[in-house]
Amino acid sequence: MSTRSKVRVQEADFDISAEVAALRADNPKVGAVACFVGTVRDLNEGSAVETMELEHYPGMTEKSLEAIADQARERWRGSDVLIVHRVGKLKPLDQIVLVATTAMHRADAFESCAFVMDYLKTQAPFWKKEKTEAGERWVDARDSDDAALARWKNDPS
Repeated sequence: MSTRSKVRVQEADFDISAEVAALRADNPKVGAVACFVGTVRDLNEGSAVETMELEHYPGMTEKSLEAIADQARERWRGSDVLIVHRVGKLKPLDQIVLVATTAMHRADAFESCAFVMDYLKTQAPFWKKEKTEAGERWVDARDSDDAALARWKNDPS
């Protein structure tokens, strides 16, 4: 099994099936794979979204994502983590992020995937700007995202 997390930040789209197949190939004995794919919404806070632009600091962002993936691998021993996060200008329904986790059992795969997403939504250094018919606006983390993260800080799993 791979002992290193796989993290990529890129402008190009990704192929979910190919990404999961490559992750599984690292450990053919894995019992479960859980995936989350985030997409650009066409409507946010009552406004139609024309585009979303994601910005980041190269180098710093990858290091932050690696740290999140490493935390998941530490909590769920024997798991592996893949994070592919897009940057640049995206349109509604475009894929933004893929998180895939492997584990020996489904509960660990689901939990580790949720953990990674909750940390990505609140801790990863990405800045999102939406363009709507009313103009441009920066997108902040939601209170519900912070609440989701809090459960991991209170649960030592």
